Amino acid sequence: MRCLNNNRDPHIMIYSMTGYAAASRDLGSAVLNLEIKSVNSRYLDVGFRLSEDLRFLEMPLREKITGRIGRGKIECRGYLQAQQGAATRERALNPAGLAELGTLDAAVRSALPQAAPLSVAEVLRWPGVLNDDSLTSEQLQIAAQELFAQLLDEFIASREREGAKLADVLRDRAARMREQIAAALPLLPAALAAYRERLSTKLREAVANLDEDRIRQEVGVFAAKIDVDEEIARLITHMDELERVLKKGGAVGKRLDFLMQELNREANTLSSKSVSGDVTAIALELKLLIEQMREQVQNLE
Repeated sequence: MRCLNNNRDPHIMIYSMTGYAAASRDLGSAVLNLEIKSVNSRYLDVGFRLSEDLRFLEMPLREKITGRIGRGKIECRGYLQAQQGAATRERALNPAGLAELGTLDAAVRSALPQAAPLSVAEVLRWPGVLNDDSLTSEQLQIAAQELFAQLLDEFIASREREGAKLADVLRDRAARMREQIAAALPLLPAALAAYRERLSTKLREAVANLDEDRIRQEVGVFAAKIDVDEEIARLITHMDELERVLKKGGAVGKRLDFLMQELNREANTLSSKSVSGDVTAIALELKLLIEQMREQVQNLE
């Protein structure tokens, strides 16, 4: 199983909250199976489904997870699977232990002739009479922690691979947004001029005695209300910040989620202020691209 280089700077990577890894190890009398998977969540939520003989591992494994992962709903599963024939070996009699118990029994009966003889069940329960190939808690803990360290590396690597793919999607959508914004820029002066002319004509038709200065004043007020220069500027600023955050890496999910809200706000305003069918179409395309990005951002740590 591939191990990650723990000396690598974690802040240059982007991680998805979706990941999966599984591993197993032959321990002789049993096979240890561990599995970890995660989906997106607002916070870090770690749950365990461990078999009864592995319950004592929950706290140390939880510490390893919380030490390396920031967000996600994580489920860790573990169980021991008995090896074929292991039960037979575990129930084999230990001749040395049986002989020792016989010696002790003879000594007790010599001193206390009235003592009742040992039953078969009592003999089998005596420590050392049966060969015990079962694992001790210490052996299990050492093996489980070693295996889990490798498993966690692979799990984080899977989140990293998924995060890289999501980041590529975001960069692609961001590039398409910049294309739409670039297409809108030359349309705005002509759209504003056409709107001014239409509004001036309507004012002259509606109010015959309105002088030209008053018409220009009224047109200026309405034109200011539909001016989208600020919205375009903020869209570009937010796009710059988006690319900066993606380049920096690390735990970017919450920051990008906030940027999606801001981008959507500006795209909505651009759409509501638009006085041109072409600009409205561009605003709607921007909203679609932002929604596509928002869906991907929900999966980032």
